[in-house]
Amino acid sequence: MKASVYYSKNDIRYEDIPIPALDDGDILVQMKSCGLCGTDIHKAQHQTVTGPVVLGHEIAAEVVKVGKRVSRFKPGDRVVTAIHVPCFTCHYCDRGHYTLCEQFKPTNIEPGGFAEFIRLPELHVKHLTHKIPAGMSWEKAAMVEPVGCCLHGLKAASIKSGDSVLVMGSGTIGLLSAQLSAMMGASNVIVSDLSPFKLGLALRLGMHHAINPATENLEARIHEITDGLGVDVVVIAAGVSSLLPQAINVLRRGGRVIVFSPFDHDNMVSIDAGRFFRDEISVIGTYSLTPYEMPEAVEIIRLNKINVDDMITQTYSLAQLGEAIEFAANPANEVLKVIMKMG
Repeated sequence: MKASVYYSKNDIRYEDIPIPALDDGDILVQMKSCGLCGTDIHKAQHQTVTGPVVLGHEIAAEVVKVGKRVSRFKPGDRVVTAIHVPCFTCHYCDRGHYTLCEQFKPTNIEPGGFAEFIRLPELHVKHLTHKIPAGMSWEKAAMVEPVGCCLHGLKAASIKSGDSVLVMGSGTIGLLSAQLSAMMGASNVIVSDLSPFKLGLALRLGMHHAINPATENLEARIHEITDGLGVDVVVIAAGVSSLLPQAINVLRRGGRVIVFSPFDHDNMVSIDAGRFFRDEISVIGTYSLTPYEMPEAVEIIRLNKINVDDMITQTYSLAQLGEAIEFAANPANEVLKVIMKMG
């Protein structure tokens, strides 16, 4: 089968690799579309993984073969899946912290989403794999996993009707988080980014305010927009640690900061720690998604509760993965979500 295999930066090869063998509880799927995630781009550009490896995890696919014990799926089914599965029984799972489970990160699909065929192990089949509703395109289905990740993060924000929300960073995760915040009842959703293209897209998607910190004073604008009260929730969706002090500075009393991005290497920052006691604020980190967000994300997209169509800006064939990564990584390009497809 064909796969785009990452060896090192600027060395991604479209080549033949073996089709994975199935155990009795597994299924084999043929990739139809796979989103190019910011983590894929970061791994490829900054060489944080050792090749050869097949990246990709935002998968929409067709079932082509099932193991002997599989009854939920059959060849021809259209499915979505994700990449990590918790054990559901450990200390962390018992407390709802599924993404901290020791089993979580070691559980993976084989070989990765940027391949023609992918083995979904039994745990993925049982807990993470769902049928794609009739009428949903392959491209939209590939957005299920990132929507699920944003849902997981926003659950920690406890957004209430009438809340004001600032999303710092208007990439895919940022604009999904912004739209989901509005869906959850936020009445004033503000986004910030350095890209005029992404800010323009945010406004077209219905966000109330879009701020470019390069040309406007972010804190002054938030003060103006919120009549000096600050925002109830800040979602940090960009890996820049200096955003944390700003987030705390614009937070209303009793507010929450959700950190949904790995910070850069220079991650030592100074914050006003007195606000934790004085104003009862919270800073909460979230990572990935749990199996419970997958069906929720499928329904949100099926019902068009948010607009994912206009977020998909480019599609590439699987053989063009290197080109797609280079294009998506260039801040000068008008790009948001890139979808890789077979063919």
